[in-house]
Amino acid sequence: MAKLTVGSFASLVGSLSLDFAVKLCQAAVKKGHNVDLWLSGNATMLSKKGQKSFRDYSALQKTIEELLATGRFQMTACEACAEARGYHKEDTLEGVKRHSMDWYLASCFRADRVLLIGGD
Repeated sequence: MAKLTVGSFASLVGSLSLDFAVKLCQAAVKKGHNVDLWLSGNATMLSKKGQKSFRDYSALQKTIEELLATGRFQMTACEACAEARGYHKEDTLEGVKRHSMDWYLASCFRADRVLLIGGD
């Protein structure tokens, strides 16, 4: 199967681009593809552990944990973006990586397809 790299550059409040990116990754993994999800800007908050699920509010931590367990999905947060938002390596969800943007560029280079979502 193919390798897909998705870059998520979610904006502040009200953006559904991160939800869309995760659902797209989930669909690709279910079809047997390998997926790298890069989180940049405010999207890095998805990689923070200890998130609370509310009824009628988007909560993606469980979905991310299920995707990570497949072995065909990896999620990496921009380390500088995370640090700028006040959370550190020990605050990161288990199984999620933190790197500089060169990791994302290398993943794009190795991918069969690359999608950039957000940046609004």
